[in-house]
Amino acid sequence: MRPGTVEEAAALLARASAEGTPLRIGTDLETDGLARVLEHEAGDLTCTVEGGIRLSALQEVLRPSGQRLSLDPPGDPSLGACLAGRLSGPLSHRFGTPRDLVLGVTLVLGDGTVASSGGKVVKNVAGYDLGKLVCGSEGRLGLIARASLRLHPLPRAAATVVVETGDAAGVVAELRRSRLEPSALDVLHPGRVAVLFEGSERAVREQVGEATARVGGTVGDEVVWDEARERQGRALGRVRFAPADLANVLTTLDEAVVRPAAGIAYVPNRVGGVPSGAARRLHRALAARLDPAGVLA
Repeated sequence: MRPGTVEEAAALLARASAEGTPLRIGTDLETDGLARVLEHEAGDLTCTVEGGIRLSALQEVLRPSGQRLSLDPPGDPSLGACLAGRLSGPLSHRFGTPRDLVLGVTLVLGDGTVASSGGKVVKNVAGYDLGKLVCGSEGRLGLIARASLRLHPLPRAAATVVVETGDAAGVVAELRRSRLEPSALDVLHPGRVAVLFEGSERAVREQVGEATARVGGTVGDEVVWDEARERQGRALGRVRFAPADLANVLTTLDEAVVRPAAGIAYVPNRVGGVPSGAARRLHRALAARLDPAGVLA
């Protein structure tokens, strides 16, 4: 099923609810027909788009205005997939994850109800910040039909510093003690720390100079970020940790792409862990409110 409008998506979910037919968003119900840019307020650094638009297509629309959506996850997912999977990449160090960039959403709930919350919308649903609620929901609370997003200016210049080191935690600690403001800071474990600086040519040049004076390293090719995203995309597990525990965590990992500020390591092997009882109860309560018929698999 490939709805081309929000109304078509609502009708499909309403019928599934009435018939008791479970649907999985992204497989049973595909969103590539909902791929339009509905509004771009360049002066306000915001846009409103449909959930099926691919990140690459959105960035192409924004580029002539000198703007971007500061999300760079692996691959080329749709905007709805980014929100539902809470997908992000190296730029999350400075700009955050999708929940930090979403201003409002329009959802189609499991019974076909169209509900909106947040900025750039007409009707609001009292009691829920739906934009943040659906981030990480994996399509189990509603179809993300539209989203309003916060944008950022395209940087005039960018440079990457790569530090070859046996003490990645020490390098990260030194960088974070400084006044430097990198857009991305990844540990490609073992052996390297990659730092991205963006801004005006002068600001980038000065930050690169200070960074190399503090921790060494060389100005490298931006292909290192392609490697970081590719390794993240292949990862089968995620390890969460307190950022202050970076040194200890690295000693337990053979290989990982680590985002120190977020306290997340993407690792090649699956890791254990189940949601807490409180988290499971909360999810059941939300599902009962937003998808009472259990349509969304």
